[in-house]
Amino acid sequence: MNRTFSPLRYRQIHLDFHTSEAINGIGADFDAEVFGDTLVKANVDSITIFARCHHGWSYYPSEVGPVHPGLARPDLLGEMVAACRARDIETPIYITVQWDEYIAREHPEWRVMSATNASKHPSTDVSASRQLTATWHTVCLSHQGFRDYILASGQEVARKYAPPGLFFDIVNTFDCVCPTCVKNMETAGLDPERAEDRAENDRATLDAFRKQISDALWAEFPDMRIFYNAGHIHKRDPGRYDTYSHLEIESLPTGGWGWNHFPSNARYAVPKGFDTLGQTGKFHTMWGEFGGFKSANSLDYECAQMAALGTKCLIGDQLHPDGVINADTYARLTPAYARIKALEPWLKGAQQLSDIGILSVEHFGSHGARKNNQSDDGATQMMLELHLPFDMLDSASDFDAYPLLILPDDIPVGPDLAARLKSYLAQGGRIIASGRSGLSPDGGFALPFGIDDLGGETALDPTYLTAAGLDRRIPESAVVVYAPARKVALAGGTALGEVTPPYANRTWRSFCSHQHFPDDPNAAAIGPGIVATDQTGYLAWPIFDTYKRIGQPIYKYAVAALIDRLLPSRRLVTDLPSNGRASVTRQEDRTILHLLYGGPQVRGVGVDDLQNGHRHIEVIEDIPRLGPLTASVALDQKPARVVTVPDGTALDWDWQDGRATVNLDGLHIHRAIAFETT
Repeated sequence: MNRTFSPLRYRQIHLDFHTSEAINGIGADFDAEVFGDTLVKANVDSITIFARCHHGWSYYPSEVGPVHPGLARPDLLGEMVAACRARDIETPIYITVQWDEYIAREHPEWRVMSATNASKHPSTDVSASRQLTATWHTVCLSHQGFRDYILASGQEVARKYAPPGLFFDIVNTFDCVCPTCVKNMETAGLDPERAEDRAENDRATLDAFRKQISDALWAEFPDMRIFYNAGHIHKRDPGRYDTYSHLEIESLPTGGWGWNHFPSNARYAVPKGFDTLGQTGKFHTMWGEFGGFKSANSLDYECAQMAALGTKCLIGDQLHPDGVINADTYARLTPAYARIKALEPWLKGAQQLSDIGILSVEHFGSHGARKNNQSDDGATQMMLELHLPFDMLDSASDFDAYPLLILPDDIPVGPDLAARLKSYLAQGGRIIASGRSGLSPDGGFALPFGIDDLGGETALDPTYLTAAGLDRRIPESAVVVYAPARKVALAGGTALGEVTPPYANRTWRSFCSHQHFPDDPNAAAIGPGIVATDQTGYLAWPIFDTYKRIGQPIYKYAVAALIDRLLPSRRLVTDLPSNGRASVTRQEDRTILHLLYGGPQVRGVGVDDLQNGHRHIEVIEDIPRLGPLTASVALDQKPARVVTVPDGTALDWDWQDGRATVNLDGLHIHRAIAFETT
């Protein structure tokens, strides 16, 4: 993509307006002055507003799609645009794509036919395509008539309202085997009965759709931003983003994404050079929750985290069908956007500084890994808790930019990747791998980990780690690891820990106590469990997936011990608690340290958000003040002064061995410290 677009603004709203035809008087009480003034008072500088919603209804006098039958104001969208434009508030415009109930009813031949009769809404409904379920019925993008309909909508809205951007929602893969998709697969030599081939067809269909829309719109509106939302920043096929102007990371931590999804994806998107927008919501549970509210502290923390990771900020809201903007919502988000507004001079153009690159299993993995891969998530969680700045990498990333690479659990190393990683090691790089990572498709390890592969994993599960002396936080006695271990033998490396066996696996014929057999102290070790060379480290377990599943801190300490061995000089050292977060950014004449603490807690265990089924929910309510705290940052040159920003308060600091160390009296939610060279 060689286009240039105006920068995204920092303080945005996404105003959902999915409004049923069962409701009349749509927008009847909308007041343009109140609407605009409420946004200004809340420090909002951009708001995404709706042209057409998931119900399929338009909120302006459209000649392409049907107008909501209960719309009380002929051009509600236009009134919103005018009110915002008068206040210098940008108005990107929303157009639904694959969730369009009107189109699904009028053109049932265009519907997705899932290979598994799946639905976004978990249900016992066995009717075809879940027809009797109260959910969105997805439309397939393989149908040219539907693609033309979406393009005509985009062109109409762009010509009528000249928005700075269009947000196309629900552009995703749905495992479709409708007659058109089956025909396309057969023409392309794909087998509709193979999940991998169906996924390939889905991707090709989406690529063709996005190319058609972007090419046509940019031919007429070359400066207009375009984004296609799939609820996740997919890492498997980064070439897809050639048709995007920017990226938006939809990530409601209380809505099923969790608290680590956003930082993981921000640390993938931002280093790729995209102007990126973080998306959270004011909702307690999920998008579209009427009467749900998130605490002001939570919104403040989430927006501060977005800023610290180099993205712009967006908070999702939903407008009541009567058109009245909710004053309570905007009162709660005002402190968050006041903080971001004050911080903007220290955010613009700031580049993330990271020591560690994590090769994403979603991208490199051997099993067609889907989004929210547990190995990626476990590695992300460890790095966040250890306060180690990192980026998520794909095959287009520059490995040499990182002194340490991590290959979590399942990164096969074929000839091309092996050549890159060997060159990286030859330049002095360091690599940590775990589980099956590093194995060549031809057998054996493709990289010099100081071990030989003996083939396969232990039949015993769980197994035990014995690593006396590796780290003071790891017990000297055997530690249960809830996973089988890769069977390897030393071949020049140094064993730092061993895989030790239980007496047996638990079966109905033979079991011990409530869970598993204990370790057998009389049995020989199965083999090395943690191995190091001067430049590499290896753990025999899928330790990152296991950490995500089990949450045992000792697994993290084992990884941390290898990191300390291979990366003795860290960019950042701080005594924040593990639930704190930290990042380091760089502007032309200063380095900025961001320290955050929110402390999410499980407060509900039976949430049903009607899309993800029953789950737990972690919320941020009250956030205690932490302190005192210490932070030390490695810098290229001695700073002239160290100040907190935006207030400019000078801090006492020490300089030794290329590191600036500050002692802080405390932290509440977020604190930014600038190390200024001039």
